Amino acid sequence: MPALTWSVRSLDHALDGQTVYRELFAGEPVSFWLDGSLTDRGSRRVSVLGTTAGPDADVLVRDAADGDVFAELQELLAARRSVVPAELADLFCGGYVGYFGYELKSLTGGVAAHAAETPDAVWIWANRFVVIDHDRDLSHLVAVHQPGDHEATGWLDRANDVTASWFMGWAGPPAVTLLDIEAHLEQDRATYLAGIDACRAALEAGETYEVCLTNRVRLPPIADPLDFFLWQRATNPAPYAAFLRYGELAVASSSPERFLTVDADGWAECRPIKGTAPRSADPAQDQLVAKALAEDEKTRAENLMIVDLIRNDLGRVSEPGTVQVPQLMAVETYQTVHQLVTTVRGRLRPEVDAVAAVRACFPPGSMTGAPKIRTMEILDGLESSARGVYSGALGYLTVDGRADLSVVIRTAVLTPAGTVIGAGGAIVLDSDPVAEYDEMVLKATATLGRST
Repeated sequence: MPALTWSVRSLDHALDGQTVYRELFAGEPVSFWLDGSLTDRGSRRVSVLGTTAGPDADVLVRDAADGDVFAELQELLAARRSVVPAELADLFCGGYVGYFGYELKSLTGGVAAHAAETPDAVWIWANRFVVIDHDRDLSHLVAVHQPGDHEATGWLDRANDVTASWFMGWAGPPAVTLLDIEAHLEQDRATYLAGIDACRAALEAGETYEVCLTNRVRLPPIADPLDFFLWQRATNPAPYAAFLRYGELAVASSSPERFLTVDADGWAECRPIKGTAPRSADPAQDQLVAKALAEDEKTRAENLMIVDLIRNDLGRVSEPGTVQVPQLMAVETYQTVHQLVTTVRGRLRPEVDAVAAVRACFPPGSMTGAPKIRTMEILDGLESSARGVYSGALGYLTVDGRADLSVVIRTAVLTPAGTVIGAGGAIVLDSDPVAEYDEMVLKATATLGRST
């Protein structure tokens, strides 16, 4: 594969992500927007927007039955492994942006019991993109290309011209956000409660310790998926907000949960969320809600079980003695909910790359339960359809060996056939079935940018 060249134009201000996407990428058949601008979570707020273009434009679209997409991405990234420009070294520098859907569990020890309506993996070769460093108030227009590709220079000229304009606001709430969530559940209240009873029976039989049972909300199609995302990001901002478009498929995510990051020094980090409570408009009551979440024994137990599972997943690919838990069950507050979050870290062994780390931890343990393989088998018998993009991982894999992926929750998957939102919760022996049902509805409602 020919050597890559980076053409970079840096600007001394942070561009507006909405303007950049509308002016440069909204008209592209394939595009992405990883939006880190509207939240204070994370040590660095960065947004990346882009597409694939030029002679080496490429989108990897795979189903589980097509082969090993993890191995395919490893080969592609290894062939393009490069030293990147210094100004992009700790930012997104080029690589693949996309998602691994939940049914790829068939490549990591599970079984694809249901066939997804959307591709199990979509990965865009990101070679035309804009990086916005919100904290340092900088922007970088970037074309990654082969030597002699003059189209890349032309793209940079156009990008520089159009990003001089500004656009703010959105059209208001899409009609679909006003619909009754419970009237559009795939499994209605009675069916979902029966599923919780079945989970409890498996728990009592000792087959599992925790079962992350999920449901789907099936809503009408949305005419303009971008308008939906703009509404979602404004009403429910999140650290891993993302908009991904591949033809008629769009993914609009307001995920607060980190699945896995891998940094330049080989440190891998997961930040599982287990425990959710709705915000209160009364500040004093809101503090009490957060305190109750932090102290709830059932919530702490389910969080700890997933932490142990993730420590085991990371331990299989990390250097001995490096797996650690620097933050255990901290309350993080977002616009619509409080969440209980833990951080688990480990230093990858020298022979383990970012994709291998993803494979070792996939699917996210916070979306399965523990033990992972047996619990996924139980879920296959209780859930009536494929989870698809939901419960998978979305983000980027770079040509210099780094990765940053979210858990796909608080996410709508939009196609001309309809709009699908997944939601669920962890079932343990102490679970109150009605409370678990209500939490599932709360999470689906938050995805639509509404409070209950």
